[in-house]
Amino acid sequence: MIPLRLHLREYGTADDVRDPIVLLHGLFGASANWHGIARRLAPGRRILVPDLRNHGRSPHDPRMSYPAMAADLIALLDAQGIGEAVLVGHSMGGKAAMWLALDQPHRVSALAVADMAPVVYPPRFGGLLAALGGLTLDGLADRREADARLAETLPDAALRAYLLQGLAREDGQWRWRTNLPVLKSSMPEILGFPDPAGRQYPGPTLFLYGTASDYLTGAHLKPIRRLFPLARLRPLPGAGHWLYAEQPETFTAALQGLLKD
Repeated sequence: MIPLRLHLREYGTADDVRDPIVLLHGLFGASANWHGIARRLAPGRRILVPDLRNHGRSPHDPRMSYPAMAADLIALLDAQGIGEAVLVGHSMGGKAAMWLALDQPHRVSALAVADMAPVVYPPRFGGLLAALGGLTLDGLADRREADARLAETLPDAALRAYLLQGLAREDGQWRWRTNLPVLKSSMPEILGFPDPAGRQYPGPTLFLYGTASDYLTGAHLKPIRRLFPLARLRPLPGAGHWLYAEQPETFTAALQGLLKD
């Protein structure tokens, strides 16, 4: 498996002696999603925020598995001369972080997972993919027009704003930086999780979840404990799936507790 060279945003202090923090975005997202959290964490720390494959400014590739994403991240750490890092992943990025911690635990000094469990989720993105794929980009004036068109099928304004970050105008043409065809064909892998085959991550682990979200529930506690025996779970009352954007101060404070371990 040949890893991809991921586009990278960097924050904080490059010469910090502590393990760097790597922030991993979710499905349809990009590194820019973490800008506010990265700035909050940056004083005195080194923060790396990549675009995962088929997202943002990173390369497109037909493979969209968690082992492939983990291989990209290992290549990134190696290129930066980083032996161990603290991984913080939201949603799909949380699954990528979990798999890397399980597969190569010696490269992960601590793990934080935001609103995601190491389980198979039922299909839930068919309508969203259809709405994005059905948006005609030829002749599109600006993002406001794109937003208005998407509003006909996606009424959630915050969700549309999140998705439209992946729409870019380049060489006079609008295009999706998000590789929608590959995401659609890879949805079973994205919603799933690789067979752990006896793997465990023995390091400090924090699972953060929004009480208004259904992505992490009591039913997920058993697989979490089996794979991450030191896991702590912390709710963010009233937060939904995008908990780090909805409650950035509470989210950052919870991370600081893990970073002090």
